[in-house]
Amino acid sequence: MAGLPTVKLTDAQPRYSLLHLKEELADMLAPQDARLMERYFLRFDSENLAALLAGNEAELDARGNYDREALNQLIEEARQTEGTVKGFPTFMADIVRDYESHAGQTSWFVRDAALLAYYNYARQCPNTMMAEWYTLNFNILNILTALIARRQGWTLTDYVQGDGPVVEALLKQAGQADFGLSAELDYMKDLMQAAETNDPVDKERQIDALRWNWLEEKTFFEPFDITTLFAYVVRSEILERWALLDPEQGRQRFTEIIENLRSEAKVPEEFIRK
Repeated sequence: MAGLPTVKLTDAQPRYSLLHLKEELADMLAPQDARLMERYFLRFDSENLAALLAGNEAELDARGNYDREALNQLIEEARQTEGTVKGFPTFMADIVRDYESHAGQTSWFVRDAALLAYYNYARQCPNTMMAEWYTLNFNILNILTALIARRQGWTLTDYVQGDGPVVEALLKQAGQADFGLSAELDYMKDLMQAAETNDPVDKERQIDALRWNWLEEKTFFEPFDITTLFAYVVRSEILERWALLDPEQGRQRFTEIIENLRSEAKVPEEFIRK
């Protein structure tokens, strides 16, 4: 950590690109920590795999752990066996087989299935803080999906995916404004406010600000260990994404949102009432 440049919220962009940071860490981490960090970058592998299965010949995201040749090998071997493909997490072979059985169905999308499979795998991370991070993002995706589905009058069971207490609450307490989750999730109020934002870019900024604050709270009193480095990597990706979209205005707006979140009071009583 001492050798890495500081990542600050006011930075217009990270000092390292995420790809460069990934490459630097590969030579620095102990084997057990390297495996933990690889799990984070598997998200890009799941997206690359989905693109290949869908026949997309576009250049793959280099931030993944596997290149095109390795992923094509995975696809070929997964089609020939029902077991694990050596050298790959089990969920990646499952994505291939899932595609084989669902391809062509209008209500099924390989990218969504790949992302769900990834988060189901990532949430089992042996590091507690990292597992909580993946669960946070899994819950955010499902809550936002449930809010949209409810607003449109769609059946939530057709869109909310996976399992866990938050998924159960979304399906069983759909009639409550907050799905009965404000008392359980300290970020529920902020997430609902973000969901009501009309500007889609501003909405994404608010959600990323929520993530940023979560990381700060989880690592503020932590020593410089793998969780602190993990938070550094995640924050670098957040800054990189917004720097590419809107370097100056985006940075200023993102900083404003963060500061507002930090100064907000507790969840209002009306969100907690059943």
